[in-house]
Amino acid sequence: ITALSWHTYPWSVWPIPLCSTNQAPSGWMGSVTVQMFVCLLQGSPHIQVDIYERLPVPFGLVRFGVAPDHPEVKNVINTFTQTAQHKRCHFLGNVHVGKDITIQELMQAYHAVVLSYGAEGNRTMGVSGEGLPGVYSAKDFVGWYNGLPCNKELQPDLSHETAVILGQGNVALDVARILLSPLDLLKKTDITQNALETLAASKVQRVLMVGRRGPLQVACTIKELREMVNMPYTAPDMLPADFQHVAQALADLPRPRKRLTELIMKTLNEDHRGRQGVKRWGFRFFRSPLEVLPSADGSRASGIRLAVNKLEGVGDAVTAVPTSEVDEIACGMIISSIGYKSLPIDPAVPFDFKRAIVPNNMGRVEETTGLYCSGWVKRGPTGVIATTMNDSFDTARTILQDLESGAINVSVSRPGSSEVVPLLEKRGVRTVSFADWEKINAEETKQGTAVGKPREKLLDVREMLAVAWT
Repeated sequence: ITALSWHTYPWSVWPIPLCSTNQAPSGWMGSVTVQMFVCLLQGSPHIQVDIYERLPVPFGLVRFGVAPDHPEVKNVINTFTQTAQHKRCHFLGNVHVGKDITIQELMQAYHAVVLSYGAEGNRTMGVSGEGLPGVYSAKDFVGWYNGLPCNKELQPDLSHETAVILGQGNVALDVARILLSPLDLLKKTDITQNALETLAASKVQRVLMVGRRGPLQVACTIKELREMVNMPYTAPDMLPADFQHVAQALADLPRPRKRLTELIMKTLNEDHRGRQGVKRWGFRFFRSPLEVLPSADGSRASGIRLAVNKLEGVGDAVTAVPTSEVDEIACGMIISSIGYKSLPIDPAVPFDFKRAIVPNNMGRVEETTGLYCSGWVKRGPTGVIATTMNDSFDTARTILQDLESGAINVSVSRPGSSEVVPLLEKRGVRTVSFADWEKINAEETKQGTAVGKPREKLLDVREMLAVAWT
């Protein structure tokens, strides 16, 4: 998974010698670029990498997407930071590519430009009522509790007992876990203080995750599901009818899918009767949204009407087909976690609006020499971290091949950031260096230590910049 904000990664190839290093650089912003930089910086001693980031802070989805109660995943930031010491890699934050500087201007300054800005847009449900208060996108909700500046004013309404999440992937489980986790556990994480205060007053006692297909197609990983199963003071809330014929299919499943399904079945069959004072979570399978139901006065969402589906086809080709049966769930909060989509970054960049990607061949942007892409903007918002790692290897290899073949012409000198930074300054844009970011990091760590947390994130870009440039 990559950026909730715009991330572009151009670099310049300079025909000059470079000091050698005994330690391979490990990367920077996220899994896509980590592996790309390893390939590129190891692949040629003449490559200079400049990273342009819209926000004043680095690390992308590691900072703004990874759940606060997954600190072991965020520890990779320590490894990414090693790249800051590499003489051929430079961070330029606070630059909105496509607004402050165009892609064409970057391409004139660099031998190659890579787009790796992820999927910032939301897929919509396409049903009536989804614009009502009480309906949120998972992207915005995750950004809210993780301190993404554009989501700091979200103010989700947690005053109702039941919340429904549309989607059954890892993001949906992250959201459900945050809604139901004991506050004492969250207080030790880097979740934002305003999120903590809102969750402390939460009335949510039950979270249901809705999927259009069945238990054999659930999209989460076993690690995330096990966390839900083992979460203290909670119990599962499932419908046995959703699991008909699942046990008979177990023997023919691939091992990862079999283990995941067995865990769901075990959870379904555990006896939780008699447990008092627990919050509840569960899956609802074979259901698709038809309509968000308004309250009596029409002022907000009060429930959701779902089509009950049947499955047609076999294997990976199975599809959900609505029947005439419907189901309704009364709830005061609906979170759509049905996926993301990339958005066009610049009119000069080709864009496939139907697939929501930059059209490309092995990372080479179509009809545009010297422009490349990687990650979700290259292939769509699918797969796990390992998928994006392999994807970034492919794009890096493509670039190195083009360097070797001469498709990237390095015989002509390109000025790189020495031309771009003065141009930005003329436009009133001041960049944030990695050293500037380290001032922000120190301030956040200081504020977090004061309240027993690893950090307290600054939520306002102006405050970030004031700290960075002090």
